Amino acid sequence: MVRTQVYLTETEKSHLGRLSERTGKSQSEIIRQAIDLFAERYVPHDRRVCLRKARGMWRGRSDLPDLRTLREEFDRSSATGDV
Repeated sequence: MVRTQVYLTETEKSHLGRLSERTGKSQSEIIRQAIDLFAERYVPHDRRVCLRKARGMWRGRSDLPDLRTLREEFDRSSATGDV
């Protein structure tokens, strides 16, 4: 681990202290977990990896309309302002 210094407001420090008491976790552990959760939500995933995972996900499906039908419906709704 790498040591770092963070400045907190009095309110943030108070919240952190209460969370630490309530959970029995160290303040450092709570801060690391918060950073991990934030990073999971906001750090973009590699687009190529996501696309590879999605490849073929509709293969073999017969319950979906074809692309031409979907496009025609979209074009009609765009022309009428329903989109």
